[in-house]
Amino acid sequence: MAETQQQTKTETEAPARRRIRVLLIEDNPGDARLIELMLAEADGDTFELRRVERMEDGLRELGAGGFDVVLSDLSLPDSHGLDTFLRLQGRAPHVPIIVLSGLKDATVALEAVHQGAQDYLIKGEVDGQLLSRAMRYAIERKRMSEQLHRYAAELREKNAQLESDFNMAREIQQIFLPDQYPTFPHSVAPEDSALKFSSRYISAAAVGGDFFDVFAITDSTAGVFICDVMGHGMRAALITAIMRGLIEELMPVAADAGRFLTEINRSLRAILRRTREPFLATAFYGVADAAVGELRFANAGHPSPFRLQRGANEVRALKDYDPRHGPALGLFERTDYPTCRCPFATNDLVFLFTDGIYEITDADGNEFGQERLLQAVRKRVQLPADELFNELLVEAQSFSGSVEFEDDVCLLGVEAGRLQSLA
Repeated sequence: MAETQQQTKTETEAPARRRIRVLLIEDNPGDARLIELMLAEADGDTFELRRVERMEDGLRELGAGGFDVVLSDLSLPDSHGLDTFLRLQGRAPHVPIIVLSGLKDATVALEAVHQGAQDYLIKGEVDGQLLSRAMRYAIERKRMSEQLHRYAAELREKNAQLESDFNMAREIQQIFLPDQYPTFPHSVAPEDSALKFSSRYISAAAVGGDFFDVFAITDSTAGVFICDVMGHGMRAALITAIMRGLIEELMPVAADAGRFLTEINRSLRAILRRTREPFLATAFYGVADAAVGELRFANAGHPSPFRLQRGANEVRALKDYDPRHGPALGLFERTDYPTCRCPFATNDLVFLFTDGIYEITDADGNEFGQERLLQAVRKRVQLPADELFNELLVEAQSFSGSVEFEDDVCLLGVEAGRLQSLA
């Protein structure tokens, strides 16, 4: 008995379920009465029905607000066809609308749904249960649609902010890249420098993972650094920013190519050891010495640059002079990179590059490849560096059939001018 009283008390105290307010726009009294009876039989007092006969009255009621769903005929005394639906939707775009028509026309029905109607029901073919279910589903679909629209708007806003962030990151990254090069000695004009430089940089994304730098060590030696961080995008760009800072920090050891890469690797490992994502970057660092006609270099898993001997009309990879190299940066904490050497005579050009230039593929999936790149350079060994780079890019793009590169592309050249300019 006590249990029954408690149950009755609980049911009494439970909040009443909110009634669904329905605006019925129907000028036929018989059809309107039938709809009232069907809903009463199907769901009792769940629905609160407000009926008007004309479009003008329906628009006024919608303007006042408070309705959960609209049932409307398309043929009214002051409105006909799809224009009826469109006018209702224009007045209350957030209220679901169900067309309840005597017109059995699939074309009109599809067009109404296409324009945004939640359903198209035929008079005489619906009962109370179907009508009740259609209205409930319409309300829920509209609610979900509105929610999706809100999510889409938020996503667009976040994407716009993200794009703005990427644009700023790209601008900052471009600032990091050299826009002018040192001269050797520093007092001469660029055309009289004993060492001259050229470059091309093409990012496959808003921000890239390729990076290069050129800096003076002495009046006769220059440091040339190029790296390719795994992947591209914001994460890779952040690593290149770290690289830039490390280069400046390690300038005191920049004259020793092997030690320079060793210290960069050690510092990177110390900085990034707590990150969850794996990291690696290939890198090449060379010390171009115009005074003695030599290039001292160290390689951390990077594609071997080419030496163009214009006097001998010959092109060779630097690994042919000394094949020693170390692993990519970031793989191992204790790695000692050896310093290698090769001649660097007047009119020589050392060509550094990242893998984006040769990993491009054609329509059949064939890779341009390092060997094809080497042959392309050999055909143009006598060209000035800027012309060489332009033609290499065009040949790679022609091979792939696209002007876009799948990965970042960085080309860097250091050329030995007349050594007597150091006198």
